[in-house]
Amino acid sequence: MSRFQPSRRSDVRAWSRAITDPIERAPSRAMLRAVGCSRADFRRPLIGVVSSWSEVTPCNVHLDRLSRATRRGVEAAGGKALQFATITVSDGISMGTEGMKYSLVSREVIADSIETVVGAAHFDGLVAIGGCDKNMPGAMLAIARLNRPAVFVYGGTILPGRCGGHPVDIVSVFEAVGRHARGEISARQLREIEETAIPGPGACGGMYTANTMASAIEVLGMSLPGSSAQTAVSTAKRLDAEAAGRAVVQMARRGLRPSDILTREAFLNAIAVVMALGGSTNAVLHLLAMADAAGVELSLDDFRSVGRRTPVLADLKPSGRHHMADLVRIGGIGPLLVTMIDAGLINGDLPTVTGRTLKGNLRGVRPYPKGQTIIRPLDNPIRPSGHIVILRGNLAPEGAVAKISGQEGERFSGCAIVFESEEEALAAILAGRVRAGHVVVIRYEGPRGGPGMREMLAPTSAIMGRGLGREVALITDGRFSGGSHGFVVGHVSPEAACGGPIALVRDGDRITVDARSETITLEVPEEELAARRAEWRPPPPRYRRGVLAKYAHTVRSASEGAVTDRV
Repeated sequence: MSRFQPSRRSDVRAWSRAITDPIERAPSRAMLRAVGCSRADFRRPLIGVVSSWSEVTPCNVHLDRLSRATRRGVEAAGGKALQFATITVSDGISMGTEGMKYSLVSREVIADSIETVVGAAHFDGLVAIGGCDKNMPGAMLAIARLNRPAVFVYGGTILPGRCGGHPVDIVSVFEAVGRHARGEISARQLREIEETAIPGPGACGGMYTANTMASAIEVLGMSLPGSSAQTAVSTAKRLDAEAAGRAVVQMARRGLRPSDILTREAFLNAIAVVMALGGSTNAVLHLLAMADAAGVELSLDDFRSVGRRTPVLADLKPSGRHHMADLVRIGGIGPLLVTMIDAGLINGDLPTVTGRTLKGNLRGVRPYPKGQTIIRPLDNPIRPSGHIVILRGNLAPEGAVAKISGQEGERFSGCAIVFESEEEALAAILAGRVRAGHVVVIRYEGPRGGPGMREMLAPTSAIMGRGLGREVALITDGRFSGGSHGFVVGHVSPEAACGGPIALVRDGDRITVDARSETITLEVPEEELAARRAEWRPPPPRYRRGVLAKYAHTVRSASEGAVTDRV
């Protein structure tokens, strides 16, 4: 898109002036009067307030309240707020079904819709409020493309439910399905977990994709301090939303833009914090896409280099014991950021939406309370290097993304059992066809082949529920939910639909994954692979019309962030 840059960077009405000032724009002003603007409002910066409120998912069901709070903040600071909405979808509801193909696609729809409204409406700034996996990076893609004063507000984390005296969440339900298939729990026990796991509004409660991306966006400098670690229904979250409204008006007055904040160094900071928190592999896909939208060079090799020097410090679900609400109670990510800055793991001198540096935002932050077990000290990490490991080899020449907690070991070698879809794999796992020593290969689920690069939470949870987490690996050109754990490798590139080597794997082939050497190897002679390659034919498109067909036609490789807006 064309990046319009006003000639006066500090002009608080740099964009809206074009429709509010000229005498010939009387029709524009007449339309604005009808939605509540007065003559005085035409002398104020027009600020868009967008939320992904809907009743589609608990992650977003409360965002209308936060949007109204942001509006109050904008207008208290001297701006004029105009609210609008964008879409969201529910990964938790659609997971494991055809509907999940729309999940990653929704990231692009959200980005395009926000960009479209802000560009058409001549807003001088934007506050975007999101609470679920794809509307967060979707909003950030739009913010980066538009490059106008903007603040992102996270909708906040859910509180865990309780079942039988134990905390439970959405991943508990997915894993309970596998436990039920194994005969470990009854249908009644499964129903009890289902009915108690999600007690109200907020994003999934572990260090899953939403909480991972909220933390990354705060560290990038695009959210206010503390925004990433607040519960959804809380006074702190309402005050955060109000403060964001005030902050975006101040950004407009200073001429502070996302391009001043979204630098390469800021993205490296975000990668480091994702590693320290044990965050979702989806952060790889989303940070690559966000950097691309911001015009910042970032690659899989950056995740590799930052991961090698960054320890995992957070004992958070899915691989750990605690929920995000527990981290909220001890102070959020602020004390962790102080520790990482002091250790030289992140750069604290970078600008943020407050007008202060990241380090400046942390003045007055107290250390974690003594005796807490959620964030480990640097000298006693959960893992000495990052849990997100970038693998390369003859099975993934462009790279693959592994999530290695260490609990399942760092090397796995086994025989492939190949499936052409997620549904086929899940049925086989639940039926007991997948056994110890298998490497489950799920292909034609990549960005183009799916299309939409579905998350494999149902198969990984079924594997864990059947007690095979240490004995089975799973490899896919799809991706994983932040709730997935086990020995899992996703984002295999090139994907099967593009003729990548994963399309050539056959049942019984030996595959070796070694996180220490960062390799993924299909143990088949090159001559045999060449013969298979000569026989391979691309499958016909699964969709020929509609948004999925359009997405498949435009999307780039997962190794590039699965972006769709490059010409």
